[in-house]
Amino acid sequence: MYSHIMVGANDVAASKTFYDAILGALGHGPGVMDDKGRCFYFTDSGIFSITKPIDGEPASPGNGSTIGFAAADPAAADAWHAAGLANGGTTCEDPPGVREGVAGKLYLAYLRDPSGNKVCALHRIA
Repeated sequence: MYSHIMVGANDVAASKTFYDAILGALGHGPGVMDDKGRCFYFTDSGIFSITKPIDGEPASPGNGSTIGFAAADPAAADAWHAAGLANGGTTCEDPPGVREGVAGKLYLAYLRDPSGNKVCALHRIA
């Protein structure tokens, strides 16, 4: 469904450090910088990227927006969360753990990146 997701960052280098850590915890390689100062993470299913806003205004997180990354199991989600905290992220929402709702039983971990974007690691429990 998605080709790519791009988030704004006020400090692309700090955000790259954060995303290299949390995406690395899920088995992805480090981001690739282009000549415009943008950072890209390429996968078989899509692209995640970081950039300074092209309008020159400060980056700001979307109110109500969350970007979810798939985790293979709860341990991977916990490693993702720990890597994020160690690399400039801040915890938000409830602590990592199981939540139940209309989507079924999920293991979720939430963080805010260095620019305030809300991200989540999600593992669907069978």
